[in-house]
Amino acid sequence: MRKHLIFNSLLLTFAFLSLRSPVLAAPSTSDELISHAKAYDGKPISFAGEVIGDIMIRGNHAWANINDGKSAIGVWMQGELAKKIQFTGSYRFIGDWVEITGVFHRACPEHGGDLDIHAQAIEKINSGRRKEERFNNEKKNLALLLLGILGLVWILKLLK
Repeated sequence: MRKHLIFNSLLLTFAFLSLRSPVLAAPSTSDELISHAKAYDGKPISFAGEVIGDIMIRGNHAWANINDGKSAIGVWMQGELAKKIQFTGSYRFIGDWVEITGVFHRACPEHGGDLDIHAQAIEKINSGRRKEERFNNEKKNLALLLLGILGLVWILKLLK
């Protein structure tokens, strides 16, 4: 009976271990990284967000700012990785949404003590695009009304 119990428990354990799928770590948020910078310092992390602003090429490397919706973090990467980025967020564009895998530095000695991530890999999650802007007729009508009032005031002042 005891042999049966040991065999069944081993079989059950083996079944659970073989069916277990790998668990991937969720990307860290900017709030977590900034609030717990000391705990993450020098450790590999992943961080996802929209690429915003300009990509700043510096020799064989590049800087990019990644914004997860709360804060932006500077990312230092090889120039080849930066070439994967097509759109950066601005007034007229929505930037590529990327996931960065790299090493987090709360006070990077290489970059003047700034908080940054040294990217080892970049994966594009969603491509950016140009923002579609519709013409606002209400604003046009208000501007024409105000222009008319201004013209009327100007004419009345000239007649005095």
